[in-house]
Amino acid sequence: MLLVAVLAFTDGFRWARDLTGKQRGLLALAAALITVNWGVFIYGVNSGHVVETSLGYFINPLVTVALAVLVIGERLRRAQWAAVAIAAVAVVVLTLAYGRPPFIALTLAFSFGFYGLVKKQVGIGGTQSVAVETAFLLVPALLCIIWFTGTGEGTFGHEGAGHALLMVGGGIATAVPLMLFGTAAVRIPLTTIGLLQYLAPIMQFGIGVGVRGEEMPTPRWIGFGLVWLAVIVFTVDSLNARRRVAVPAALATKS
Repeated sequence: MLLVAVLAFTDGFRWARDLTGKQRGLLALAAALITVNWGVFIYGVNSGHVVETSLGYFINPLVTVALAVLVIGERLRRAQWAAVAIAAVAVVVLTLAYGRPPFIALTLAFSFGFYGLVKKQVGIGGTQSVAVETAFLLVPALLCIIWFTGTGEGTFGHEGAGHALLMVGGGIATAVPLMLFGTAAVRIPLTTIGLLQYLAPIMQFGIGVGVRGEEMPTPRWIGFGLVWLAVIVFTVDSLNARRRVAVPAALATKS
């Protein structure tokens, strides 16, 4: 409903008739990827793995960068390659620390990384793309609601108004970032998107450790430390690169 309202007051719906078969296929793939991403995220948060979900989103920007190189052909500087390599070592360390590969984190990182890659190829606005993705998922979502209600496991409408409002609010909180992400994926380089995506996992990590009280033994701190080192290397290099581009541009404008 939110997406319909936004489109009604902005772009309308005529654009939907102009979608090519390739665009529809890419949007269907994007819908499947974001379903996997959010399904795993919800499972992780509700099963005591908030810290591991934050790890997934720390790794995700580096996965996005790697995909930008391998698929789109964007070039990386040496520092960016170093950041990706450090992150890979961090995954190995955390695998040993957890006693298993961090499946939740890796699934989140790669599903959202490929989601961003697909969105980059679609070539339509963020609101429109999320609307089509939602339309693809509408029938499966309704079938899930009917199934859970029939088995007695559904909670929507059965746990009070506050619970229902939280679930509706969760939909809005999901749609707005996805619309903005879809817009950004078309307009700016994937490497820049990767830089901005570090904000969410910082908050998730703080909630996992500070609010939920999840354990962080020393080996995990080492693994996360390597991830943060990769983040710092990547961020500093990106900022320096922007300055190198901005200074000549400013001088050219003045002259």
